[in-house]
Amino acid sequence: MKPRGVTIVVHTDGDVDSKQFHLPLWAFTAGKWGALVVGLLMVLFFAFAGPIMRAAARMPGLQRELSRLREENGRVQQLAAALNRAEGNYQALRKLLGGPASRDTPTIAGSPEIMRAVPVRAAPVGARSFETAPSIPSHWPLDRQGFVTRGRVGEGTGADGEAHEGIDIAVPLGTPIRASGGGTVEAAGADADFGMFVLLRHPGGYESMYGHASRVLVREGDSVVAGQVIGLTGSSGRSTAPHLHFEIRREGQSLDPLTFVKEGN
Repeated sequence: MKPRGVTIVVHTDGDVDSKQFHLPLWAFTAGKWGALVVGLLMVLFFAFAGPIMRAAARMPGLQRELSRLREENGRVQQLAAALNRAEGNYQALRKLLGGPASRDTPTIAGSPEIMRAVPVRAAPVGARSFETAPSIPSHWPLDRQGFVTRGRVGEGTGADGEAHEGIDIAVPLGTPIRASGGGTVEAAGADADFGMFVLLRHPGGYESMYGHASRVLVREGDSVVAGQVIGLTGSSGRSTAPHLHFEIRREGQSLDPLTFVKEGN
């Protein structure tokens, strides 16, 4: 019995004769499915190639933006390092000349457990004397005048939503944030509530936290000394205006920073 096949007749306009092509049935079936697979692959290629090509076209612009951000961050790091070096040189010069350090104590009205809106005059950094070894948080974390717009209220998180475990100090955007004591960077990054933040670990189970920064200039694991610039103030996270959220804790227990830090110290 002759195998089944497919005959294809080709007739050219104007010619008398026609051409016939005989293909085995299996070859015709394979060709039909092969053409279908090729067509499907072409459709998938163009469906996925479009987004890939568009993403590839954006790559040079993204790389330029990344390079710009790295360069800008490098300049900020250099400025912070220069500020720390200048401060160290000033402190060394004051010690060499035997200049006294100012230790004025601010007057804070009201109970530490209620809301506050009292002015706080931050003394110039040159009048301070910072420790060079790990130390408990005892220094005002800012250089310039600020206002304590909210004080520490209650313990823990509080079901009534009124608890506030630190103080909020209103200062202009970009004010240097200084370590209140020497220690190690326990964590540094971004948080939904506190925005850009730095958490320092100090001796004796103490911790200090600095929130709502616009820039963080230290990394987790870094060692910092008291007075070192660790970031710049901002309004990141759940914030409506530039300020610093400052906390002091011991063994996980929130403490009132205003009982630890002193103006000009």
